[in-house]
Amino acid sequence: MDLEKQPQQPVAPAGPAPAGIRASDADRDRIADILREAMAEGRLTAEEHAERVDLAYRAKTVGELEPLVQDLPAPGGTARQSSPAYGYGAEGAAGPAENLVAVFSSSTRRGRWRVGGRTNAFALFGSVEIDLTEALFGQRLTVVNATSIFGSVEIKVPENISLRGSGTGIFGNFEVDTLESADPEAPVVVVNGYSVFGNVEAKPKRGKLITNLHRQLRKHLGH
Repeated sequence: MDLEKQPQQPVAPAGPAPAGIRASDADRDRIADILREAMAEGRLTAEEHAERVDLAYRAKTVGELEPLVQDLPAPGGTARQSSPAYGYGAEGAAGPAENLVAVFSSSTRRGRWRVGGRTNAFALFGSVEIDLTEALFGQRLTVVNATSIFGSVEIKVPENISLRGSGTGIFGNFEVDTLESADPEAPVVVVNGYSVFGNVEAKPKRGKLITNLHRQLRKHLGH
């Protein structure tokens, strides 16, 4: 039999990788390309682009990458196929940032509260405490921008979410205890900022967990 004359069988396109699969460099580069095109088209601001690219290259699983482009069109303007929904709603939920300011004073946010997509914490000769251990996450990605000048900003998170951050201490301390959740759908908290003669610290609180994560959050959001 002459094999050269036999028609080649079409190769089925590969489906999307499961969310728990470890991300490759090619996966991260693909997401970065989509984000770059979105910024060029005016869909993302420079700040949003920088935040998402940083998360993309820190991501360890495919499940962490896809939410970064969930609200963007695929290359070429085609509609993106929706991936399995997260229990806590869309990444980057719209809405104003919450501001916690302490000037020669203290400001605290703790207990059962719903976390927004962005929180700004500013301490000047004062202290800000943000306790997320009992909070309800309304979206997957939560960004905390922390600034401490002769003061302190302390962020506490549950042990079973992902915690990341990037910042600078100038004659002060900026410390984020990086944490990666085993659950690819767990919330991600990113802490950015700087301290000048002050302290910014983010770390998991021992023994504090988000229990029954997906069931509780779907119920809270009315899903």
